[in-house]
Amino acid sequence: MNWFRDYLLPRGAASHAGEVDGLFMFIIYLTIFFFFFNGGLIFYAVRRWRRRSAGETTPHITHDTRLELVWSVIPLMVVMLIFFWGFKGYVKAWVPPNDSIEIVVTGKKWVWQFEYPDGTRTLNDLHVPVNKPVKLVMHSEDVIHSFFVPGFRLKRDVIPGRYTELWFTATQPGKQQVFCTEYCGKGHSDMLATIYVDTPEQYEVFLREGDEQVRKMPLKELGKLVYENKGCATCHSIDGTRGQGPSFKGIWGHTVKGADGKDYEVEANYIRQSILSPQAVVVQGFEPIMPTFQGLLREREIQGVIEYIKSLQ
Repeated sequence: MNWFRDYLLPRGAASHAGEVDGLFMFIIYLTIFFFFFNGGLIFYAVRRWRRRSAGETTPHITHDTRLELVWSVIPLMVVMLIFFWGFKGYVKAWVPPNDSIEIVVTGKKWVWQFEYPDGTRTLNDLHVPVNKPVKLVMHSEDVIHSFFVPGFRLKRDVIPGRYTELWFTATQPGKQQVFCTEYCGKGHSDMLATIYVDTPEQYEVFLREGDEQVRKMPLKELGKLVYENKGCATCHSIDGTRGQGPSFKGIWGHTVKGADGKDYEVEANYIRQSILSPQAVVVQGFEPIMPTFQGLLREREIQGVIEYIKSLQ
């Protein structure tokens, strides 16, 4: 019956997904069984004890002790089975192994930020090694978010002012989709992230050099990818439309006026400073809300953003 499970659920890709699926399918099959069983009893009762003549009276039956015990004890046993089965899985899902890789997750409008043990940080892309337990320590900088990975059968709220945790061991190399399932504002439906499950060798290369896409992509295309995936599009348009930050269209080589009244030329050093130290120069008419990308972008990614902005003339 695996085809039925695969029809209802995405294919499980974490160590405890099998237990979750087992309990889920047990409840589904139990529900289907009792649907037809109770329907059959109703049909039998209607046929067996239907009124056959106008003068027929219903026998006076007060109760049946054996029947009452059966329909009380058996459901109790089934409910207790479901409880202990679910409780066992709940405890296992809450207690991570001691050798877990600890990654800090920050939810904020409207991106996911991941920080690795060596200080590497990424936005909306999480790389983890296959068959290695990973513990996520999560918090929010603004409102309540919710971290949901269907393929891992995991979901946990990410709450401002406190830490929440979840852990998993990915069992299949590939990609898994992350959703935010707590409505958090206008960008809620775009608050997506991708988990890349790497082999141990791929994971080490990622920590050292970034992923293969970053290493080989032309700078202009890499800059566009950074713009789309790292949250730049949330505030900066590329068609001249005013957003929470200045539009990137046509700004290369032009002069902008800062909130301090000084003029600044938009060139490579200016863009680099705006990415790494965005509060150093705030363009007049805009709020100083941009976060720093220090540690979030590798040098080649910053060069890519510069080339991409240069192309938007």
